[in-house]
Amino acid sequence: MQRDNKTLDQIYDLFALRILVNSIKDCYTALGVVHEMYSPMPGRFKDYISVPKPNMYQSIHTTLLGDKGTPFEVQIRTWEMHRVAEYGIAAHWAYKEASYFGKKANVKVEEDKLAWLRESLEWQKDMQDPQEFLNTLKTELFEDEVYVFTPKGAIKTLPRGATPIDFAYTIHAEIGHHMTGCKINSKMMPIITPLKNGDIVEIITSDNSKGPSRDWLKFVKSSSAKNKILSWFKKAQKAENLERGKELIEKELKRIGFSYADLFKTEYVEPMLDKYKYKNIDEMYAAVGFGANSAVKIIARMLQEYRKEHEEENIEAKIEELAKARMKKPKPSSTGIIVKGIDNCLVKLSKCCNPLPGDEIVGYITKGRGVSVHRKDCFNVKDLISAENRMIDVEWYNEDKTSYQAEIQINCNDRSGLLMDVLREIGTTKAKILGVNTKTTKEKIAILDITLEVENLDELNKTQKAIERVNSVYEVRRKK
Repeated sequence: MQRDNKTLDQIYDLFALRILVNSIKDCYTALGVVHEMYSPMPGRFKDYISVPKPNMYQSIHTTLLGDKGTPFEVQIRTWEMHRVAEYGIAAHWAYKEASYFGKKANVKVEEDKLAWLRESLEWQKDMQDPQEFLNTLKTELFEDEVYVFTPKGAIKTLPRGATPIDFAYTIHAEIGHHMTGCKINSKMMPIITPLKNGDIVEIITSDNSKGPSRDWLKFVKSSSAKNKILSWFKKAQKAENLERGKELIEKELKRIGFSYADLFKTEYVEPMLDKYKYKNIDEMYAAVGFGANSAVKIIARMLQEYRKEHEEENIEAKIEELAKARMKKPKPSSTGIIVKGIDNCLVKLSKCCNPLPGDEIVGYITKGRGVSVHRKDCFNVKDLISAENRMIDVEWYNEDKTSYQAEIQINCNDRSGLLMDVLREIGTTKAKILGVNTKTTKEKIAILDITLEVENLDELNKTQKAIERVNSVYEVRRKK
């Protein structure tokens, strides 16, 4: 009464009757008898036989009105269900085993009966705090549930207050990781919408999704979904650190004028791994990406081994020679473009496709306006080629010293604070925001057009990945 803030006359199971029968068929026969004798109270019927609780509890619950208007509850179950309810599935297992023990038969434990126990052991692996594990177990076993359906009619049991995110992870972890939107009862809805009994939920996924958002952890109710999301971030962070480490190592190699093939030989790499106690190269990359070590130290250690093998060579002179060779390269235009065979040429980046360093590009000689640079996949390039032969080879300069404009479109499920979250995520990157335009459709889909200033294609891709982590965003694409 105190917990649910109810009065005594609102407690309907103060008086209760339990009926034990021999089969499931008898359960429903008994239900028909009691419903014929007494009037059932609307909304007070629960069939845990068709839809068992996560802890495998099964029974029919119905509340009836007695002769004097006094409500009482009736529970109907089989003897086997009663043993599970009173003593747990371990007692059910022991009973089954004992009944066959004298015959020396092999007892096969029903997998679905122990599914929740195996799942609880998985939770324990991911949780360091015993109290957190205990609270999780209590929540999963005793919290009220909601019953929702897949589009094909399969029933999913979730904790009360669960969202489509929880639903997606009950189907499969990969469905949850690639979730970008959802439909509830055939209507597009935000993925944080609390589900109600009887909802039909359809999950929308995309291969371009880069995984769950940390914000999802604020909304999920099921421990299973929460643990799968946390596990994904552990793996994802490792992958990001590894990629970042590779970039830093490559940048340092480029700075000193060495190639990967020059230094990454077994006789140079192994002493470096031994010194810093790394099991393999990937572990070294992850450490550099995380910031636990620097690319300068890693390369310096391998250079020590390189010098031992090349004592007759002057390494510093080689580095200086490579630096001079770079100085002899053709001077790029202010746009960072080199036009092959022409110096000091006026170069403009076309507005129709906004090419970035990293894009494959072609040049078009205009009449009186220098060379116009397009992406190779620009829709205008075919027309230019067919018009007349004014194409010329162009390439990006190796050094990234110029900034470029790029336009992206972001499609999301509309919600409060969405734009702020997107702009905050962009703020964690090097990209600069030049313009924002937003609109919302009748279906509550928000479309954000954002103009960015970036250094190259790689930086744009990183910015897009950052935006994709925002909750409710299901597509980020570069505009032509």
